[in-house]
Amino acid sequence: MPQNPNICIVDDDEVYKFFVKKILKIKNLAKDALTFPDGEEAYKFIKENRENLEKLPDIIFLDINMPIMDGFQFMDEYTKIHNEINKKITIYMITSSIDPVDLERSKKYDQISDFITKPISAEVLQRIINPIN
Repeated sequence: MPQNPNICIVDDDEVYKFFVKKILKIKNLAKDALTFPDGEEAYKFIKENRENLEKLPDIIFLDINMPIMDGFQFMDEYTKIHNEINKKITIYMITSSIDPVDLERSKKYDQISDFITKPISAEVLQRIINPIN
């Protein structure tokens, strides 16, 4: 993982996005984070910038339940283009759901690294972004 990785938060909860961005800044884990209110906007950004590796995130924190395009719909579309992207993007499915069906469904995507239940703590973010420290 690069130092100060590009982080992307895809979530419709503005308070949650603010909270995660604040932790990232306080803990000096990332300079800033791209945020998107739904999977469709995030997917469009990635698709449009798939050749511009500097703009693409290193890590995506992807919510499941969002309007317009939810996390699973995003993953369905992302899997169609991920082979065209010459950058490893690590995706974490984030949710407030404790439904085991969501966990099992997330396992069908090879591109999802882990399933994390909200709220995400500073310690979890630290462990994901700087696993050695």
